[in-house]
Amino acid sequence: MADIDVTKLYDAVIVGGGPAGLTAAIYLARARYRVLVVERERFGGQITITDEVVNYPGVFSTSGKELTATMQRQAEAFGAEFMLAEVTGLDMAGNIKHVHTAKGDIPCFGVLMATGASPRHVGFKGEDEFRGHGVAYCATCDGEFFAGKDVFVVGGGFAAAEESVFLTKYARHVTILVREEDFTCAPAAAEEAKSNDKISVLYNTEVVEASGDTALRKLVYRNVKTGEETAFEARPGETFGIFVFVGYAPATELAHGIAETDERGYILTDAHQATTADGLFAAGDVCVKPLRQVTTAVGQAATTATEMERYLKAAQERTGLVPQAPVSPPQATEPDAAAPKPATEGEQASTASASELFDESMLAQLNAVFERMANPLVLSLHLDERPVSSEIEGYMGELAKLTDKLTVKHADTSADGEAELPYVEVCRADGTATGLAFHGVPGGHEFTSFVLGLYNAAGPGQPIADEDRAAIAGIDRHVRLRVLVGLSCTMCPEVVTAAQRIAADNAKVTADVYDINHFEGLKDQYNVMSVPCLVIDEDGKSEQVSFGKKGLSQILSLIG
Repeated sequence: MADIDVTKLYDAVIVGGGPAGLTAAIYLARARYRVLVVERERFGGQITITDEVVNYPGVFSTSGKELTATMQRQAEAFGAEFMLAEVTGLDMAGNIKHVHTAKGDIPCFGVLMATGASPRHVGFKGEDEFRGHGVAYCATCDGEFFAGKDVFVVGGGFAAAEESVFLTKYARHVTILVREEDFTCAPAAAEEAKSNDKISVLYNTEVVEASGDTALRKLVYRNVKTGEETAFEARPGETFGIFVFVGYAPATELAHGIAETDERGYILTDAHQATTADGLFAAGDVCVKPLRQVTTAVGQAATTATEMERYLKAAQERTGLVPQAPVSPPQATEPDAAAPKPATEGEQASTASASELFDESMLAQLNAVFERMANPLVLSLHLDERPVSSEIEGYMGELAKLTDKLTVKHADTSADGEAELPYVEVCRADGTATGLAFHGVPGGHEFTSFVLGLYNAAGPGQPIADEDRAAIAGIDRHVRLRVLVGLSCTMCPEVVTAAQRIAADNAKVTADVYDINHFEGLKDQYNVMSVPCLVIDEDGKSEQVSFGKKGLSQILSLIG
């Protein structure tokens, strides 16, 4: 054990930055253990897509994003560390465990899996075919695409009831198809949906088939008791939406072959929240539990962290090692370039007045990026007469005021197609293109992905797996990646960041990101009714259209 560098060693690594992972980080860091939270996409988890949380004790009303942002700040205040990276594997053998990530291996005494779960598919005919063209899984991300249209919701749990009410903000009418005799959630949770004038509920009903042409035109559903089938057809010239809320599939891939799971894939734990693998604990929606809510996730995580304290204390005594945070964080566990980090009082005083557009958290992220950028960049503005052009100009101007690494220039748009305007193109100091462009204003959830794009284009960029780096270098033909996003979509940034990274590293690839709300032509061209939508155009000959969240490796696989 003498050769172990305690400045690189953690007491606990928490895989997953949702409510469970953040709560465990608060408890463990407060108990003076060195803790690292590793999250692949965004800190906050699934709850960040919920606009209104009203059943969290002690908080009258808040959004999921605000609630988890507060949790993260609490954990940071106690000394927890954070990293945005994909965990690729776990090695739970021996006294020192290892968490393998795309940014390097992390040694630790114990691991907490708080990886949560993702939406399940039903499996009805047409579900996969019309995903993104009418079939959706996120009301917050895709609800606006169905403004003034009819919408069906499949499911009878809490999410189906809650999201149906949310969808009435957009839809002409919402029909909920519940397979059981009644909703399976608490009566109070379902009451608002049942009493809403814009919602109809059909019980004992399941989907048979969804069909259409380039978009949904017809839905057939069946009464499971009588066998009677009913066909719904969209009004002439219209389409409609099907939102699926039938529970979640646990993200337990990392535990396969290491710890036991039940027949549905949920990880099994004992009374101490320990799995069948030594040193591996679990909490939150990844576990077997009767109710999947933020309150149950944080409660279970608090219990798990307390149980882990005993294990970690014993590990320190057994090995004689006590993890110590270094003065400067090592590269392997360095937080993501755009991940929030506390600013000093001096930094806050000097930057808080720089722009009213960016709050303290944003300024901290930006300062972290600008400090590490190896080369300056030019933000080349391609504008038109639309109001959004003024927004882009103001946004980029304020961004450039914060650092000497960025310069704003106005481009000659005479050669630009009108459908592509307005946009900001990221160029090098000599004016050559980096391959990155954002059409619209990169606000909302796209703020961080835009900042990461700058960091990757300027260098040194985020660490990535060697196989991904080789795959990017191996692209020997011109590939245009277009990502159609919604600024309220939490699944879009991962696709954007991955596409931009490929373009930043290979001059034959370009990555254009579009705020779909400003580009109706593209939305109509690809019948986009869900985001993110990735369009891959290779040498102008072949075109692939793909919907849903994807990481770097998945996009590279599609490019081939």
